[in-house]
Amino acid sequence: MNQPLASIHPDAKVAEDAVIEPFVTIAADVEIGSGTWIGPNVTIMDGARIGKNCQIFPGAVISAIPQDLKFEGEKTTAEIGDNTTIRECVTINRGTKSKDKTAIGNNCLLMAYVHVAHDCFIGNNVILGNVSTLAGEIIVDDYAILSGLVAVHQFVHIGSHVMISGGALVRKDVPPFIKAAREPLSYVGINSVGLRRRNFTNDAINEIQEIYREIYLKGNNSSQALQNIQNNHKASGERQEIINFLKNSKRGIIKGYFSN
Repeated sequence: MNQPLASIHPDAKVAEDAVIEPFVTIAADVEIGSGTWIGPNVTIMDGARIGKNCQIFPGAVISAIPQDLKFEGEKTTAEIGDNTTIRECVTINRGTKSKDKTAIGNNCLLMAYVHVAHDCFIGNNVILGNVSTLAGEIIVDDYAILSGLVAVHQFVHIGSHVMISGGALVRKDVPPFIKAAREPLSYVGINSVGLRRRNFTNDAINEIQEIYREIYLKGNNSSQALQNIQNNHKASGERQEIINFLKNSKRGIIKGYFSN
């Protein structure tokens, strides 16, 4: 749409029904989908790919170049899915040659002052609380919730349906379906409330809990826990997701509270 008080490069691809408020700046290599609202004083830089029905609040900066000294000006993107809300003063950097893009999924909520660094991959239905900060090349899987002031170390993987307490420092991978709290960050149980809200059955929740007893409460090392999970727990999507996460963890997973 024609907004006389916004600076929209003529080469930008902006849907006709997108709403662009005053004092927005949109660069040339930008795509914005149908139904999206861009609030006042938002800056959208080259490489931004914004989906349908998003809301981006004042002061946000989307697709700025990475804060990475290895960045050499390569052509990369910052991609945002449909129905995602980005609140005031959020900053999302575009990718580097490492992954070529930063990607945020559908139906996410990034609260005020969140920072998402280069080459992060954030799944669908993720909530990042106020002032949460993600360093480079972090993966956050679907339905994860990071409370306010969470700081995540580069290369960390946070599993699906995880709940991380406010003010946490996340230095290790956080496996799926659990709650994590304390300092250093530790396993404090499974995210049973969140799982019930997402229609996991009681049987599935109980099985997840028994699997994590093998990992955190029975004195097993990682190899023993994996072997016991494979031998003693029936096959399911949840079991396989946990097994895959443990096998593929590069930084190692957080410890149990009583094992620190």
